[in-house]
Amino acid sequence: MKKAIIIITLFIIVFGIFICTNSVYAAEQAIDEETESKLVEIKDNAVNSLADYKEKYGSDIYGTVAYILNIVRIYSIPFCFLGIAIGAIHKYVVGVRKLDTLEKGMGLIVTFVTLLIICQILPLAFAVFVKFGRG
Repeated sequence: MKKAIIIITLFIIVFGIFICTNSVYAAEQAIDEETESKLVEIKDNAVNSLADYKEKYGSDIYGTVAYILNIVRIYSIPFCFLGIAIGAIHKYVVGVRKLDTLEKGMGLIVTFVTLLIICQILPLAFAVFVKFGRG
């Protein structure tokens, strides 16, 4: 019973993370003029954001890299939490009966926590490098 509650709770948490971090929701109806204008607006915002990064960093290459790193930073959070949840299921639910799965679960948790930390610190390190490293 505890295992079922843990699994259900983890799935609810993961589902909630994806719902909260998703900024664009699919419409139930076919794309009409209003949603098409919203898509164009989202595209324009992305282009403007990329232009802002290029202006802020003073170079097309540095601005593009900073924009990509920001996108990776944002979308790595739900991906890594999903990986950590899968690792926790392997370690604490399935790993109780199978010791090889226990080690696999711990490996997954360590891998995804490391990946999360790297994806969160990389944009900061890039900004510091560009700010102080270029002279």
